[in-house]
Amino acid sequence: MDSALKSMIENMPEKTGKSLDEWKNILRTKAFNKHSEALNFLKKEHGVTHGFANTIVALFRDGGESPEDHVENQYKGKESLIPIYEKLLEVVRDFGPDVQISPKKTTVSLVRKKQFALIKPATKTRIDLGLKLREKEPAGRLEGSGPFGTMCTHRVRLEAVNQVDAELRSWLEAAYEEAN
Repeated sequence: MDSALKSMIENMPEKTGKSLDEWKNILRTKAFNKHSEALNFLKKEHGVTHGFANTIVALFRDGGESPEDHVENQYKGKESLIPIYEKLLEVVRDFGPDVQISPKKTTVSLVRKKQFALIKPATKTRIDLGLKLREKEPAGRLEGSGPFGTMCTHRVRLEAVNQVDAELRSWLEAAYEEAN
């Protein structure tokens, strides 16, 4: 399990007043058709912050799969991309302890108070990194959002670790700052 997620789960009782299992039991008492319905329920009815609520709902809905399983499944047959993924995590962890790494079935969300980036192994040879940068015009390798639609404002295609460079770091950091 990713150390940031493990830490989040360990801190959940102190920060939210309940353990992950207790939150899952609460969710089992209701019928939710969508992730957003459960998320809003936890936020509005129980005062859970977005990051914790999103993690609770994702872990509840995943039918027992761990976030580690999600990442492993995303990179099956795409193992050559793992060093790029790991380098991206290394970069964002340097931004501060408030970075939450939240694996889903097909992507990994990077969240501060709001999601600021999304990592997706798009093909066997490429990771698409989605970024939320409101004030930045697409140019060069910082493209429009493409397949991310409204979840992100921009996309960067990554095929090698050396593409996780100072320029990319500056875009990630800007997105992180905007998510405050």
